[in-house]
Amino acid sequence: MPSEQSEKPKIVFWQGNEVVAQAAVAAGCRFFGGYPITPSSEVASVMSEMMPQVGGTFMQMEDEIAAMGAIIGASLAGVKSCTATSGPGFSLKMEHIGYACMAEVPCVVVNVMRGGPSTGLPTALGQSDVMQARWGTHGDHATIALAPAYHREIYLSTIKCFNYAEKYRLPVMLLIDEVLGHMSEGMTIPDPSEYEIVDRVKATVPPEEYLPYDTAYGDVPPMASYFEGYRFHVTGLNHGANGFPTTNPEYCNSEEIRMVRKVMKDADKLAEFEEYHLNDAEIVIFAYGSTARSAKMAVDKARKEGIRAGLFRALTIWPFPEKQVYELSQRAKAFVVPEVNLGQMILEVERVAKREMPIVGVNKAGGVPISPFEILDKIKEVNKNG
Repeated sequence: MPSEQSEKPKIVFWQGNEVVAQAAVAAGCRFFGGYPITPSSEVASVMSEMMPQVGGTFMQMEDEIAAMGAIIGASLAGVKSCTATSGPGFSLKMEHIGYACMAEVPCVVVNVMRGGPSTGLPTALGQSDVMQARWGTHGDHATIALAPAYHREIYLSTIKCFNYAEKYRLPVMLLIDEVLGHMSEGMTIPDPSEYEIVDRVKATVPPEEYLPYDTAYGDVPPMASYFEGYRFHVTGLNHGANGFPTTNPEYCNSEEIRMVRKVMKDADKLAEFEEYHLNDAEIVIFAYGSTARSAKMAVDKARKEGIRAGLFRALTIWPFPEKQVYELSQRAKAFVVPEVNLGQMILEVERVAKREMPIVGVNKAGGVPISPFEILDKIKEVNKNG
């Protein structure tokens, strides 16, 4: 009898937006609440087909505000949930994102970035929402945001976003852009053995003893679900362990600190990045998302011309990889930061470097990618002047 052959890896040719939807289902997402907006609409389109197939629910809401509210409600009912949008929709979701931060409700927000501000360039590339992902909603809060550059990485990053949302009880951002969202690329679908699926820690005490924000269990309280016998209060106001509002200054202050600490204490663990030709690099390119593809080619071309350039590609952009960037700044002569905006993450590089050194941007806001040659020209300029 012939031995059974292992199943061959499945190779697909998907758009980035389709990758997001497929990975969300693999992560256990069973509720999608959305509203169509270019260039993210394909995420919703694929989810509308897939959710019924896996026993999930797809809802097209009346607008982006309602979509964000819907995924918060679904998550409180115990279902992994997500939405997808772009710049204008991301802005509309911010009040509810802040609510999810305060109420500690796990969910995933996908932002396929485009040009802006306002309606801007709906069908064109942008990377101008990275600061909004960190500071878009008001008040002190922690943020986790991933910015992958390749389709297989988008798949794994989408799963990680759901895992982080469940582990830390907060909304987590996946930031791709129009180029990645609409570009089709061959990839091998990751085998389930290649990734972990994390579920929220559920309440185990009897319903009458349950406190929704009981920190006796640590910085991330266990989470009960509605419709499972538990009744508890949820509010966007500062609240006590029982979920009801409080204005006690000392308690509110300590709770705000806890909600930030639950993420930031793991900042080093959350930091994911790629290092390319950095061992002897004098000029470091800091890049993320689709622009990092051009940056890697620029590094190769610079190396061929005898310039010691290297790439630090941040996959996790929030929390910002401070430790790694600082260490690079202590041995590099200069940073070049290409971004499809007028300069945002370069401000973080400047903040973290903590020393006088050339830190220059390569910036565009016209909706087209930054080419490797534009980055190479800046590398040459910095090398000549340094």
